[in-house]
Amino acid sequence: MIIRTMWKGDAAFSSTMFEIWDGLKRAGSAYSSFLYRYFKVPRLLRPVIDIIDDMATFGTVIAFGLLAYALPPFSGTGDWWNRGREYAVTFTDSNGEVVGQRGIRQDDAIPLDEIPPHLIKAVLATEDARFFDHFGVDVFGTLRAIVRNARADGVKQGGSSITQQVAKNLFLSPERTIRRKVNEAFLSLWIEARLSKEQILKLYLDRSYLGGGSYGVEAASQFYFGKSVRDIDLVEAATLAGLFKAPTSYAPHANPEASRARTNVVLYRMLDAGFITQGELLKARRETPTIIAKRGGAAPDWFLDWAYDDTMAVLQEHRLTNEYVIEVKTTIDRKLQDESQKVINEFIANEGQAGRFTQGASVTMAPDGAVRAIIGGRDYDESQFNRATSAKRQTGSAFKPFVYLTALMEGYKPDDPIVDGPVSIGGWSPRNYKGGWVGRTTLKTALAHSYNSVPVKLSIVTGRPAIIKTAHDAGITEELETWPPMVLGTSALTLLDLTSGYATFAAGGKQAKPYSVLEIRRPTGEIIYSRARSGVDAKQTLPYDKVADLNSMMAAVVKEGTAKKADLLTEPQAGKTGTNQSYRDAWYVGFTAHNVTGVWVGNDDFTPMNNITGGAIPAPIWKRIMEVADAGKRPTGIPGVPLDASFVQVAPTEVDAEQAPVVEETPDATPESQPDQPDEVRDVLNGMFTLFEKQKSVTGEPLTAAQADDGSLQPAKAATTPKLPKPKPKAADDQKSLFDKLFKRKNQGDKKEKKKFLLDF
Repeated sequence: MIIRTMWKGDAAFSSTMFEIWDGLKRAGSAYSSFLYRYFKVPRLLRPVIDIIDDMATFGTVIAFGLLAYALPPFSGTGDWWNRGREYAVTFTDSNGEVVGQRGIRQDDAIPLDEIPPHLIKAVLATEDARFFDHFGVDVFGTLRAIVRNARADGVKQGGSSITQQVAKNLFLSPERTIRRKVNEAFLSLWIEARLSKEQILKLYLDRSYLGGGSYGVEAASQFYFGKSVRDIDLVEAATLAGLFKAPTSYAPHANPEASRARTNVVLYRMLDAGFITQGELLKARRETPTIIAKRGGAAPDWFLDWAYDDTMAVLQEHRLTNEYVIEVKTTIDRKLQDESQKVINEFIANEGQAGRFTQGASVTMAPDGAVRAIIGGRDYDESQFNRATSAKRQTGSAFKPFVYLTALMEGYKPDDPIVDGPVSIGGWSPRNYKGGWVGRTTLKTALAHSYNSVPVKLSIVTGRPAIIKTAHDAGITEELETWPPMVLGTSALTLLDLTSGYATFAAGGKQAKPYSVLEIRRPTGEIIYSRARSGVDAKQTLPYDKVADLNSMMAAVVKEGTAKKADLLTEPQAGKTGTNQSYRDAWYVGFTAHNVTGVWVGNDDFTPMNNITGGAIPAPIWKRIMEVADAGKRPTGIPGVPLDASFVQVAPTEVDAEQAPVVEETPDATPESQPDQPDEVRDVLNGMFTLFEKQKSVTGEPLTAAQADDGSLQPAKAATTPKLPKPKPKAADDQKSLFDKLFKRKNQGDKKEKKKFLLDF
């Protein structure tokens, strides 16, 4: 039974296969008969047909292989027109004055119909006279270039069309290989299928590199001639058109003779193409374009480097990354930037050799985080490394305010007693500089004189995680160490990061995040981002009353502690010095109601300085910078330190604060206890009030200071408080800048002065 079934199955399979094979043979025979009947080829033509057939077959195979080899590595979807494109950012100050540029120099806002016809004709005559006639690849032009180059035994004429050059500029590298040329040809066809000739020409005129860091004819015209491309004449147009071939070789500011020769070549090609007459040619040859090669001068490079990164972050956050040519209004104060650089360089030149430090940095910002000046080192041309924004160094005692603020938030008070004495955590025992101890003191005095044991004892009570949280709530972004010595500033922070934390103190606990971008505009003037409109509000991350207590403690650092050289005398201020181990870094960060400034000095190779502390060099640098930053601003109280009779107007030449006695701060330690009112300090202050008495006839207001039985000076009575001079008001129109008048921006009035209180001495 099984065998019979197998035989039947085999027979059925064999029969089926035979029928299929027979059907195929009959179909083939019928097809041959059909071809023979209707497509009969004479015997003499058969070899030709065979050759054509073989060529078609092999040609198809070669075409597919070539396509697989040369097809550009992208799908053609998405924003491929901006693939690999660089940003062109122009920075201005708040008044619209240009302060510098970053990225490339480019301006693509000029419509094609506003570009002079003689420039377009010059470019076409030189680069692609048949641009409007071919389909992306100029076959005849390519063959002509091949023949000419073969005769000259070298490359004398290029065969790439404008479309091919656009493809190369946008999508390909400049390497000279067969594969790139094939890619270029394929992409040219792809571009021609998607863009009009006018759009392709506009891309070519806007994206081609024309030397001097300029991309596009508008940027090149501004750079070389100092005017818009709309206003150039024939000879200037020929000069620009000559740059497309080799911008470096024919740059008119670098190679004027080669540029002039190339300009003449362009003019003769325009004549051959019929774009100009013989008379226009002769006239243009007699003219010489005025080349100014506009340079930016001394730009605030330290600030611009950071502002560029900040701008990129804003573009990313607000999904504006497809805006490549922009103008950014920034928070920079150009005068403050220049003066800060001058002050730091002056101190390095005068004190650096004796103090063995070679670098310095500073950051100045408003309490809300608006960065007004950044100095990243001594000389930008020598080293572009920004020590203010990128260098992470141990902050030393400048970190202690975060420890004390944590203790205040745990219930401590500035005048609470505490003992400066031996303390150990896990075998680590910090000591003061001279090895001694002060004994019973207060938190305020301990911070003013930077005693080391006190913050360590406070950290035992509050816990280090709470201190880390306080620092982060204040705006510190870097990761902080968790081991016991971190309370003395062993964590490495940037100067910008630390200054931002102090800005939060100046703002009464509202977290300050550093920023530089106020507005971003397109070249047409259209605003695409405005910080004022974006609703960026500072968050209250720290309790106001505790920050006020901390500020009152840090004010004592200036008046009676380690930062006396930073005393401005005329307005409330607070700050803290810092010096890390072995004098490798010295810091001072302080603030008034208007500005927050951080200063650092040290060496790039971390070599120790010669006993340089935060109060010795950074503090007087800070004072010089802040005198510029706060110039013309009305003295105002800060949280915890109101403006009262203890702050008076003193001519800077009458009292030299740099000669005031200083309590020097030292690495992880401070000198032993000093009296609250040394004789030297009392003499200086008494001398100050004597000067005020001498000015009585001038001011018309008597200035008095009572002296208590214990010899301490008391503030003058409210009835005899000197009145601060008010600046003479200017007419509203005089105060407006050209930018304000053009855009009708209203003047912002001064903030109302807070109610004054008298300190209880």
